[in-house]
Amino acid sequence: MPLSLFASRSFVGLTLLTLMLYGALGGLLVLLPYLLIVGGHYTPTQAGLALLPFSIVIGTTSRIAGRLTERVGPRWPLTLEPIVTGAGFALLLRADPTASYWSSVLPGMAVIALGMAGAVAPLTTAVLSLVDDRHTGTASGFNSAIARTGGLIATALAGAVMAVPMADVTGLFHIAAFIASGFAVAEGVIAFLTLPA
Repeated sequence: MPLSLFASRSFVGLTLLTLMLYGALGGLLVLLPYLLIVGGHYTPTQAGLALLPFSIVIGTTSRIAGRLTERVGPRWPLTLEPIVTGAGFALLLRADPTASYWSSVLPGMAVIALGMAGAVAPLTTAVLSLVDDRHTGTASGFNSAIARTGGLIATALAGAVMAVPMADVTGLFHIAAFIASGFAVAEGVIAFLTLPA
């Protein structure tokens, strides 16, 4: 990894954004099914299907976000979409595994998916546009490694939630959702401060 890439404030900002965004998402993908299985007595299949709207929204809207980024540049999508993702995490503060999935979990999942769909394509494009042609492979690989690292850190921290008595799982999930919401909003601020207009 050429250390000269870190001389770019934008590259460092996008690296932090990637770490935090995928960390928050990784925590959600581990904790939400656990909450639904342990607290709501969902079957593993039902808990997995609860995440399906995330994939559907990302798959159907990412292309639109990519086109928008081509027209306006990455700064505004990478500022606004993490904040939308943060709003989705904030909606999960209402998540109750014993309540209706449609009113308790789905709204937060849908908003997170919309925010992520608007951030994923611009993030990759922005990282690759910051480096010269001979470093695009390295930058792409590094960005992917940072994304996986964020998810792994969140998964490791999620173990602390899974180690508590069942009665406390919902409360700790809400704390995790609050922290993820704060991270997502911070990512939007980082993008605004580090990416050129």
